[in-house]
Amino acid sequence: MPRIQLLSPRLANQIAAGEVVERPASVVKEVLENSLDAGATRVEIDVEAGGSKLIRIRDNGGGMAAEDLPLALARHATSKIASLEDLERVGSLGFRGEALASIGSVSRLTLTSNPADDGSEGSSAACEGRDMEVLLRPAPHPRGTTVEVRDLFFNTPARRKFLRTEKTEFSHLEEVVKRLALSRFDVAFSLRHNGRVLHNLKPGDSQAERQRRVATICGPAFMEQALYIETDQPPLKLWGWVGLPTFSRSQADLQYFFVNGRIIRDRLVAHAVKQAYRDVLYHGRHPAFVLYLELDPAQVDVNVHPTKHEVRFRDGRAVHNFIFSSLHRALADVRPGDQQADSSADLGDGTAVDTLTGEITRQGGLAWGIQPASSGSAGTGGAAAYRGQAGAAPGLAAEQVRDYGRVHGLPAVDADEEVPPLGYALAQLRGIYILAENARGLVLVDMHAAHERITYERLKTARAHEGIRSQPLLVPRAVAVSQREVQVAAEHGDLFQRLGMVVEVAGDESLVIRQIPVSLRDSNVEQLLRDVLADLIEFGSSDRIEGHLDEILSTMACHGSVRANRRLTIPEMNALLRDMEETERSGQCNHGRPTWTQLSVEELDRLFLRGR
Repeated sequence: MPRIQLLSPRLANQIAAGEVVERPASVVKEVLENSLDAGATRVEIDVEAGGSKLIRIRDNGGGMAAEDLPLALARHATSKIASLEDLERVGSLGFRGEALASIGSVSRLTLTSNPADDGSEGSSAACEGRDMEVLLRPAPHPRGTTVEVRDLFFNTPARRKFLRTEKTEFSHLEEVVKRLALSRFDVAFSLRHNGRVLHNLKPGDSQAERQRRVATICGPAFMEQALYIETDQPPLKLWGWVGLPTFSRSQADLQYFFVNGRIIRDRLVAHAVKQAYRDVLYHGRHPAFVLYLELDPAQVDVNVHPTKHEVRFRDGRAVHNFIFSSLHRALADVRPGDQQADSSADLGDGTAVDTLTGEITRQGGLAWGIQPASSGSAGTGGAAAYRGQAGAAPGLAAEQVRDYGRVHGLPAVDADEEVPPLGYALAQLRGIYILAENARGLVLVDMHAAHERITYERLKTARAHEGIRSQPLLVPRAVAVSQREVQVAAEHGDLFQRLGMVVEVAGDESLVIRQIPVSLRDSNVEQLLRDVLADLIEFGSSDRIEGHLDEILSTMACHGSVRANRRLTIPEMNALLRDMEETERSGQCNHGRPTWTQLSVEELDRLFLRGR
């Protein structure tokens, strides 16, 4: 082996560039973060050939004096931190002071800036990857900074070969701009590619302006099926938009999570979100969300990854539980009325959900175990149906209202009564679907899927009130584990007991299962225990036992729900609709599929070309 020697500054910068500058999108990320840290309120991005030929970013931030420009291109030179205390509570997006030096080592870089807004001339500093010598000269420039990067990887052909097509590289670059535009609603962003303007996002701080930007970036369909949530439990605050389960995706390509304005991809966060959606998404689907977590910068370490995409929370368990409980409560509180309010807004204006409200325990409606009454019976549901006909369609002639009442043997009622969200039943189709009319038009309900969710939620409520029945094992089951797993099991003994399991420490690397929930007697409890311990070690919490218990309740609900091809009376159908309006997560069945859909009068008119 040769003797140890110091690397040359150029080679050290190129090695650092390998960590920081992966592709043109990496350059845009680093430079844009510097612009935002400099207080810019307007940023213009020009790129050519997907960014490999030219990247020019201009901002109106604080700018830099001439004497600071060479330092800006040096490694580990920064104005953002000065001590270890600053590093432990980073409030800026960048802080290492190596981005421009790394970029300059693999490109032809020009930095032009002016800190004054009195019309005085600015300065320009240029360097190339070969020798990294900085050439400083005067240059006209308004207040702010322009960074121009040409011929990326011109001096590292091996790296250049790994670049993809122009279209692919630009799509990565555009995604970076979208993420930063979502992180700062108060900043205007302009993006041009090969001279063509693709994005021109105006700044705005009002709720409507924020929603307009989210709709522009994520698509109006997302906003039409998104809930706005805001939960503040100091020192943690979570706000943003979460997609309804009906807007699930086949890939995790519409997930934006920001911590103090920095976009991250974190396993702990992903696990908390997945737990929150567990009961409403079917297998293989991914939720969509744009969420913002705010907390004391001292409680999060952003210096754990070269690209700063990952963070480490000081109290990961508290953050995980806060995110999970906030989203879980928000999704549970969704009712058909909320979804209709969302979809009727111009941009899918999400209804604010108070994620701290209590459980809804009212369980009205028909007892499905009894024999259905005849279709001509007059009862609460039937009367409601008649009232719905009068209220849901004010344009109906009085004769039509009376005819409906005569057919169903119902008394006359006030036609001005407010129509419930899912309206009132009209008929049953193929013994599977309920057709109902509400204020917006036609509602179609999958009666089995809907009743399955209602039954499932009632079983879960009953379990919560009565507790989990458990039974001791005739022969306790020994499980060989690691010392760390033994320690975690001992620390969470109360959790296991609450869920109907008794797990005791039998040795340094051994546990004994003495008691399990009755409903899990046929399950592989040994593997379940290992999975729970793995979750507790990595995330500080686990819902695997509840998940298995819920699967059993879901199966019970499926078998106990009204079956397809059963003829229902109008009162029974209306009772089901009212139950759906009061039941948590009633928009999806136990397997995550939708239980109902809405066709507005406008959509029906388009189907039949009315008005053309």
